[in-house]
Amino acid sequence: MIRSAGEEVPRRPPARDPGGAAPPEEPDARAWLVRANPAAKVVAALAVVAGLVPVVDPVTSGAVLAAAVLVLPFAGLQRGLLLPLGLPLLLMGASIGVVTLLFGDGGPAAALGTAVRLLAIALPGMLVGLTSDPTELADALVQRLKVPERPALGVLAAVRLVPLLAAQWRILGLARRARGLEAGRNPATALTVFAGKVFALLVRSIRTGTQLATAMDARSFGGGRRTHARVSRWRAADTGLLAGTAAVLCAAHGLSLALGTWTPLFS
Repeated sequence: MIRSAGEEVPRRPPARDPGGAAPPEEPDARAWLVRANPAAKVVAALAVVAGLVPVVDPVTSGAVLAAAVLVLPFAGLQRGLLLPLGLPLLLMGASIGVVTLLFGDGGPAAALGTAVRLLAIALPGMLVGLTSDPTELADALVQRLKVPERPALGVLAAVRLVPLLAAQWRILGLARRARGLEAGRNPATALTVFAGKVFALLVRSIRTGTQLATAMDARSFGGGRRTHARVSRWRAADTGLLAGTAAVLCAAHGLSLALGTWTPLFS
């Protein structure tokens, strides 16, 4: 079709793949935590654990937790993912706090400190898992942290198998429903069905792990020095992440000491 010189050519919509999915969105420029080296994120999370385990006051843990929450907008996580992941974390912290309040001897301050400390330790670990590619994590463990290849590759295989286990759990539920093994509204039957699915998934995971270990041994994974297809690069931002983590921990302890709430674990 011939168009005149002054006629504007309409723009074509973005191309879609054969399956009808929309083209991938450009990565958020603010999501610097996703681009950080996984080794730096692991070391930062371990530093948080080492800095919060010796203290039980809520001020120190609360300051670290507030800093971790401020990092969430830079993690590149979808908002719809934060609620299903954050709600169990909050319930876990609340339940630990209630148990400590009812059966502990430290009072409300100790219960609040235990709950906040648990959240402050768990949130950085969750961010490491959600913002790190499993392959890049294994490369960083081997090349940067000098972890032996066999456990590093085991971590990679375990992370890769999580979606497979989720799919197998769904298949087990569909198979039991097809056989008429539904619990209905009976809680006792629901518990029995759940226990059966857990046992079946455990057996399947052991079989899958055994086959995977045999295949990895046949390919000499972890049997000697190997070359790497990808180089785990350390950038200045990774050093800044560790320096920022150390600064947050020092500021949290300093704030607690200034307020007179700093309480060691064994006091």
